Amino acid sequence: MSPFKGKSGLRRIVNAAGYSIAGLRAAFVGEAAFRQLLLLNAILIPISFMLDVSRVERALMVAICLLSLIIELFNSAIEAAIDRISLEQHPLSKNAKDMGSAAQMVGMTAIAAVWSIILLG
Repeated sequence: MSPFKGKSGLRRIVNAAGYSIAGLRAAFVGEAAFRQLLLLNAILIPISFMLDVSRVERALMVAICLLSLIIELFNSAIEAAIDRISLEQHPLSKNAKDMGSAAQMVGMTAIAAVWSIILLG
């Protein structure tokens, strides 16, 4: 049992929600890429409701957009952890940051692919 584990039950859920909100706030304030993705989502998600697509297609369009935010949060977390460890250049640090960036690129490609397949398919 970890000494860092705290409460259980409802208190744990309330604490977790607070940590999540703090993480979203940190991403919004400190990460331009997160703000850009929020803007993209603010445009694409309402558009998905204006399109003549099935409920399943719309759900997929929305889900893939939200997934890009999740990927960006993980990418930012990786970058913050690496920077916390050391700001010196190291091949493993570079690999970790590059892989986080690659994950975001794959996510953006998935958005383009899903939307293209649904709209043009």
